[in-house]
Amino acid sequence: MKILNKIKYPLVMLAFVALLAVSPIFNSSDYYIRQMSSIIMFMVVSLSWTIFSAPTGYISLATAAFYGVGIYFTAFLGEYLPLPVLMLLAGLISFVLAFLVGAITLRLRGVYFTIFTFGLVELLKNVVLWAEIKYSHTRGRFVASFPPMTVFYCILGTLVVVMILAYIIKRSRFGYALVSIGESEDAAAHIGINTTMVKILAFAVSSFAMGAVGAAMATRWNYIDPPIAFNATMSFMPVLMAIFGGMSNMAGPLIGAAVFAYLQEILITSPAVGKTYMLIFGAVMVVAILFLPNGLTGVVNKLRKTRKGAEGSHAHTGS
Repeated sequence: MKILNKIKYPLVMLAFVALLAVSPIFNSSDYYIRQMSSIIMFMVVSLSWTIFSAPTGYISLATAAFYGVGIYFTAFLGEYLPLPVLMLLAGLISFVLAFLVGAITLRLRGVYFTIFTFGLVELLKNVVLWAEIKYSHTRGRFVASFPPMTVFYCILGTLVVVMILAYIIKRSRFGYALVSIGESEDAAAHIGINTTMVKILAFAVSSFAMGAVGAAMATRWNYIDPPIAFNATMSFMPVLMAIFGGMSNMAGPLIGAAVFAYLQEILITSPAVGKTYMLIFGAVMVVAILFLPNGLTGVVNKLRKTRKGAEGSHAHTGS
């Protein structure tokens, strides 16, 4: 029974990925493939965000920065490299950038770190815009395109990698160190954990997939510019998705991402809503924080514990 409980969760995740992988067999239209690619991309980004922010309590709003780096990397080299290589290199660049930024900022705590990470998005957006106008005398670039099915499976492969990585980290000494930092950073440092280096590495690891999927999603547009690539909305969406789904396990961010990515597709194409969909998402986030502090998965776990307690009580009464 103990072995079954240990492998149950990985088996469910494996079945979930397999279902996504075979879904194009039932609907291979470009619209469906693009929509599913977007949903899986948000799953990747949301789960990546939780690798660092969930255990440590450090709220990062730098997602759009690393995502935008991936987009611009494809804009520069998309014509010369295959998509998997583009994604790998964009992920590595995001990793290095996050490592350098983390080395500077992760001595800050609380709201100061959050403000700085959001400022990084605006900084990169304006630096890239300035460089383009000054040196190429243009604003924006055309992006090479790849077949939608290729993009779909590359992003799905990235999701598999992130899921495996998140699973391993959570059960490793490194993951326990991250949790201890979230519970009490001073106590963690007191018992010998190099808290700064642990935070920097986790921040860098979480950024890798953000840059990788940014490189893949860039191929959906024919043309991009800095405001498109470094859209601040991309920094808030993973936070909303992770909080709504719950951050206690891997399923939470995936569920939250699936729900909100699908709702975004519906609302943004609705003439009555359009771009004001973020107001609706903001209201949902406030409600989730007030009434679902542990997200949807927290509600499910609470109901499960309540049912088990009731069954145990009935069994005790019956005996």
